Amino acid sequence: MTTKIDSLIQLENIKKVFFTDEVETHALSEIHLDIQKGEYVSIAGPSGCGKSTLLAILGLLDSPTEGSYTLNGQSVANLGLAERARIRNREVGFIFQSFNLIGDLTVFENVELPLTYRGMSAEERKKAVQAALDKVGMSHRMKHYPSQLSGGQQQRVAVARALGGKPSILLADEPTGNLDSKNGEAVMQLLRDLHREGATICMVTHDPRFARHADRTIHLFDGRIVEESVEAVATGNGGLLE
Repeated sequence: MTTKIDSLIQLENIKKVFFTDEVETHALSEIHLDIQKGEYVSIAGPSGCGKSTLLAILGLLDSPTEGSYTLNGQSVANLGLAERARIRNREVGFIFQSFNLIGDLTVFENVELPLTYRGMSAEERKKAVQAALDKVGMSHRMKHYPSQLSGGQQQRVAVARALGGKPSILLADEPTGNLDSKNGEAVMQLLRDLHREGATICMVTHDPRFARHADRTIHLFDGRIVEESVEAVATGNGGLLE
C-alpha cells in the first residue's frame, strides 16, 4: 500500500469478525478509509452498523480480523499489546459518551493521568494540563472533583484529557450522548474550534445534525461504507458548556 503524503490514517480492506459459540458475526467488511491530517470526519449510521467497532480499531483498542491499518506512516494492524498501548497513549486522544472520569481524582489529576505513563517530568505535566484546561475553559475548576461538575463541564474536562498529550487524532464516540441539547451543541462548537486550530477529529454519531459539523461523513450500514458525503461549512453560535 502506498501512503499518501498528507494521510494520517489509511485503512485498506478492513474486516472484523466476532466468533461466539460457532457463530460468525461480520461487524465490518471491506472498509477502505483515508483520513487526512487536519480533517474532521464523522462516522454515521444506525445502531449496530459497526460505528463503534470501527472507532475501536482506529483507536487501537481492537485489531481487525483482516486488512491493513497505517497510522502516521506506521503499520499498526498487527502490533502487540504493549506497542499498541504505547502508540495509543501518544497518538490518540479519546472522548467518550460517558466521560470516563475517575471520581476520586481532581480535574487536574484526571487530565494529568495519561501523561504520567510517558515519563514526563512533573513540571512538563503541569504545563500540558494547564494548557489543555485553558483551551476548554476549565482551569478555574482544576481542584474540583467530577461529582462537583455538571455533565457539560465533565465533558469539557474529558476533552482536555484527550488534548493533554497533543495527539495526532481525536476520536470522539457519541460525545453528546449524555448531554442535553444546549450542552450537546456546545460540545460540537468546542470540537469545531479545535478543528479550526488544526486538530484532526473522527467522531461517531447517530445524529445527522451533529454529523453535519464535520467536513466529511462516512455512512455505515451493516458493517460496510455505503456512502460518503462532503458537508458545507456548518455555522452556529455554540458557546462554552455549562
